[in-house]
Amino acid sequence: MTDSATEIFAALAHPTRRQILQDLKNGELAAGEIASKFNATGPTISRHLAVLRQAGLVTERRDANRILYSLVGERLALSVGDFLSTVCPERIVLREVRKRRGTTTPAAFEEAASA
Repeated sequence: MTDSATEIFAALAHPTRRQILQDLKNGELAAGEIASKFNATGPTISRHLAVLRQAGLVTERRDANRILYSLVGERLALSVGDFLSTVCPERIVLREVRKRRGTTTPAAFEEAASA
């Protein structure tokens, strides 16, 4: 795995970080909002957010005295998808279908898988 993929999978290894990513799927949240969802100290959540940020899975922006975090979903999807396509035959077929047809429909996947 590349260093980038290693960082991403290391970031995903902790359940708190996975939950933070799930919480961010509906949009931007302030650091305090994120921390309030967990039975952990603020510094602990801050460290989890730093790991996610370093892996490129979240971004932060400052708004006055608040730090707002957002999910970088495409990075997560591409990294996990690339890994799955190397180990999962169905993903390999789907990747080939996308290359040939430029489509991601389930029907195209089923058609290619049955061929």
